[in-house]
Amino acid sequence: MKIIKHLFILAIISLFISCGSYNSIDTFYNAHKNDNQVTAIRVPHFMLSLLSGISPETEALIGNTRDLRYMQFPSASPGRTDFLNTQMNSITGNSFIEVFRKNDDLKRNVVSVREKKNVVKEILIYNNNSQQGSFLYFNGNFDPIKVREMAKKSDFDKLTDGLLQQFSFGNEKK
Repeated sequence: MKIIKHLFILAIISLFISCGSYNSIDTFYNAHKNDNQVTAIRVPHFMLSLLSGISPETEALIGNTRDLRYMQFPSASPGRTDFLNTQMNSITGNSFIEVFRKNDDLKRNVVSVREKKNVVKEILIYNNNSQQGSFLYFNGNFDPIKVREMAKKSDFDKLTDGLLQQFSFGNEKK
């Protein structure tokens, strides 16, 4: 009976820990979306089809996306850069697999994925050049081979550019 009680408590603790790490992108997004000089985009599902025209690879990726977010934020001081890098490291922590990482002092380029069996469920691309940081986040069902190809070809950068163009409401030239 004691063993069952301990297993039940352990299961409840594991559930809280896994839920907390799953929602950490929500926590980061909500904590920073109102910061000064931040661009925050959360694409509504009905607008995902508008972005799919960027490239055939992007169309295949977008078609399987349930949640797409992008955030760009200032990172002008070493303390701020370190703080943001630490927060992103805690988001990816043990639950994501790093596909690519490049560290140059405080500068970071990281592509991480979360898998379930043979499907990529989440993709997180984080960049910080010590002046400006950004992340691009996908949630859905993705082919790991296509994700790897997109990362190698820098197609995620093209998607980011297209995303910013689609949502640059106030920056159009007259």
